[in-house]
Amino acid sequence: MNGRKFPRSLHEAANQLSNADTTARNLVEEALSNIHRPDGEGARVFVELYEDEARRSADYWDAQRKAGRLPSPFAGAPISIKDLFDDAGYTTRAGSKVMSDNPVAGRTNIAVERLRKAGFIVMGRTNMTELAYSGLGMNPHFGTPLNPYDRETGRIPGGSSSGAVVSVTDDMALMGLGSDTGGSCRIPAALCGVVGFKPTQDMSLLADMVPLSPTLDTVGCMANSVECCRIATEFTTGKALTEKEEAIGEIRLVVPESIAFDQVSDYVMACFDKAMKTLEVGGFSIRNAPTSLFANAGDLSSKGGFPAGEAYAHFAALLKKKGEVFDPRVKSRIERGKAQDDTDRVMLKTARTRLIKNFNSLITDLDAVVYPTVPDIAPALSDLSDEEEYGRVNLLFLRNSTLINLVDGCAISIPIHEKGNAPVGLTIAAPRGQDARLIAVAARAEALVNGFGSPR
Repeated sequence: MNGRKFPRSLHEAANQLSNADTTARNLVEEALSNIHRPDGEGARVFVELYEDEARRSADYWDAQRKAGRLPSPFAGAPISIKDLFDDAGYTTRAGSKVMSDNPVAGRTNIAVERLRKAGFIVMGRTNMTELAYSGLGMNPHFGTPLNPYDRETGRIPGGSSSGAVVSVTDDMALMGLGSDTGGSCRIPAALCGVVGFKPTQDMSLLADMVPLSPTLDTVGCMANSVECCRIATEFTTGKALTEKEEAIGEIRLVVPESIAFDQVSDYVMACFDKAMKTLEVGGFSIRNAPTSLFANAGDLSSKGGFPAGEAYAHFAALLKKKGEVFDPRVKSRIERGKAQDDTDRVMLKTARTRLIKNFNSLITDLDAVVYPTVPDIAPALSDLSDEEEYGRVNLLFLRNSTLINLVDGCAISIPIHEKGNAPVGLTIAAPRGQDARLIAVAARAEALVNGFGSPR
């Protein structure tokens, strides 16, 4: 955007606020101005806007700053929350008209609560794929926010955290809180040119939110930098994710030679190869290793895998009562879980245990695996009107990211395209609990491959 006034990062916002170069009220008004742009995406990004509350919160934190009473340097920074997080006093729709008549939430999800206590200002609830069940971000109920790249064509934003990512790319928020069951933070980040982080799953954060698959669901985020994602995750989890520079040492990566590179477009592959060469020149140690990990992950897709079985268990009554209101593409995926029985569930858990063991063995004495987050750039919405093509692209775009949820790991996607070109994301992934090391690796990689590859 020309004449940018909105901060680029959480640290930039904190510095502006600390130096009295801006106020929380100014930041909120700038975000609202971008949300209400006549030619903008605000109406499709937010399913509910907290306009009055945001202004009241801004005025409160401005007064607290003058009095020297702040819970964090980021008090006054605008953020957004995905529509599946409960927030007391608001209805949680999870991007679905099926749930539009639900009563307002009586409790607030702990991640949202922690962010508010730190002073972050919630601008509103962001749009998403219905019930978070797709990696493409399309929503027939509330519209589909358009990717910031090539808006004239009208490309998908990726999902399921579609509104969250566009709230960041279009300067409506400095961070979008989302969920990630099979790539729902990382896929939209990759397709829209920002950073998406799926931390190690923290079960305590999954209460008071609409589940898709509790086995795989993770609370994650999207922002303009690795550092912004680190900051946000430290507040949501209450855990430090900073690794001392002197403890980082040599960074060792492995490229898994597998179906992760099948059907990868020439353009995405060129971006990936250039990034690998850049990292090697920058001191990273990179080796290739044949692996059947991604092929073996197919063992967990039987009858829809964990998501279908667990989503059906949760939404079966709604399907029976309001089946005609569901997005048919989402409904058909949930209904696959109806065929699962106890034997299937035991087989899924056994296959997952084996997959986790194999993944951890692949990374022995290494820091992370690296591969393209998504095999191709964002397609046009018009190219996905055919149900069969929609299904094919959805599975293709979920393939690489889903693996990390299945192996109970942590992963981040950073942009590696040249500014102005179609966004491409690089996944850096590690085993469970290695979040601090992963963030340190990703931050160093981001600096080398010229992060902030946003198409704006």
